[in-house]
Amino acid sequence: MTGVQTLKVADDEAELRLDRWFKRRFPLLGHGRLEKLLRTGQVRVDGKRAKANARLEPGQEIRVPPGVDRPPPEGKGQPPRPERPRVTAADADFVRSLVIHRDDEVIALNKPPGLAVQGGTGTHRHLDGMLDALRFDAPDRPRLVHRLDRDTSGVLLLGRSARAAARLAASFRGKTARKLYWALVIGAPRPARGKIDMPLAKEGGPGGERVARDDEEGQRAVTLYATVEAAADSAAWLVMWPLTGRTHQLRVHAAEGLKTPIVGDGKYAGQAAFLTGSVSRKLHLHARSIRLPHPSGQGMLALSAGLPDHMRETWELFGFDTKAMIDPFPEEP
Repeated sequence: MTGVQTLKVADDEAELRLDRWFKRRFPLLGHGRLEKLLRTGQVRVDGKRAKANARLEPGQEIRVPPGVDRPPPEGKGQPPRPERPRVTAADADFVRSLVIHRDDEVIALNKPPGLAVQGGTGTHRHLDGMLDALRFDAPDRPRLVHRLDRDTSGVLLLGRSARAAARLAASFRGKTARKLYWALVIGAPRPARGKIDMPLAKEGGPGGERVARDDEEGQRAVTLYATVEAAADSAAWLVMWPLTGRTHQLRVHAAEGLKTPIVGDGKYAGQAAFLTGSVSRKLHLHARSIRLPHPSGQGMLALSAGLPDHMRETWELFGFDTKAMIDPFPEEP
């Protein structure tokens, strides 16, 4: 590209952030260079200055200065990202077996416990690295729109286009996405049903990322909960509805707010998080269902995911009846 261009935002780029629009259209343009172009007014949206996080609408015109399709000068900018490794046939079959819903806009998976959503230090096998196997008939790989902890199982949504992913993400930001979790906790919460309103903040430490109550600087975190069934005072099946989306929110709210840690959550309760006998030591937290507006604009998307094997075995051990489950929460908090 040798001169200034004016490009229109396509229909499938609706609600995309401006910086992500550039990343998609001009992958050689680093974030630092883009920020400089924005600060100096060389990038404009409909003739006006804009910020990197501005949400785009179809038909908007973006002024693109020359040179954004060229790599930065030698020694400057970020090194090119390594090519994504090809998905093995075994991993392709595996990730496709997780699909519980697929339409033109959305793919939903029932993520198993132990599978990381994204890579990190020491994490080489993760869901993000397998998403090419879920293209099916779409031109692009699907996009992650939210996260689950490595050891948490359940419903995970993917957008099949930039527009679908942006609209799904907007539902999570705008709190129109309703998520319900099932958990097995040590003991029986008192009261059996209620609300936990406890601010949380991240803290460092040798055990990796942790979250703790912080009444002064923490972010507000709110969870509704209800006891479905209890096994005397030894354990209880809870439904938990997070009204906010803080890291490890349900785990900390169960351990610190209710004083009934989730079974298997040694990170926040140590040995007190484990039951004796044949109950699995894996985390007993499952993203059971999700309900949110369909990104097509047509109706609602409501999905549920079956329990992983270790939780199903525990439910059978305690005689919990999943067929008798009734959503205990109203439409609005």
